[in-house]
Amino acid sequence: MNSGDDPNDFDEFLQAVGNVRRLHSDQADVRPPRPAPRARQRDADEAQAHADWLSDPLNAADLQPGDELRFARPGVSQRVFRKLRGGHYRIQDEIDLHGLFADEARRAIGLFLDDARREGALCVRIVHGKGLRSRQQGPVLKGLTDHWLRQRDDVLAFCSARPADGGTGAVYVLLKRPRNPAAAR
Repeated sequence: MNSGDDPNDFDEFLQAVGNVRRLHSDQADVRPPRPAPRARQRDADEAQAHADWLSDPLNAADLQPGDELRFARPGVSQRVFRKLRGGHYRIQDEIDLHGLFADEARRAIGLFLDDARREGALCVRIVHGKGLRSRQQGPVLKGLTDHWLRQRDDVLAFCSARPADGGTGAVYVLLKRPRNPAAAR
């Protein structure tokens, strides 16, 4: 310390630095940090659960391209369902299944709804298409979507969208509120 320096400056410096600990090595640790551990078995179990809970219906092709989809669990009021059908709920996310095979669509819907719930979304849209290019089979993804959504406990209701939002080629889906909204984000 120079004789012209104020001794208070050194005290302020020590106070600003705070508690320090002595390094026992002059070598820097240059190894990259280890990745966070992943529960691979849990991931495999969740993937299998997604495949299992969405079984295929016996006759999903009974629907025609112009048929409307509608479903509401017991306890969903008529007023809420009318608002859903009228498109009065804000669509918070959407997925388009065009071009997907049935197994791909099943996984996509499961992951999409899981993500939507995790993000706290209450109303989403799934575009399944009208099935106009499905030839004699009828609207395959439309029937499968109807079946899969009915199997999910977190789906309160769904119905075909308004014409401006895809009409009978899309559905509005009303999801249960997360139990702990803070945990959803």
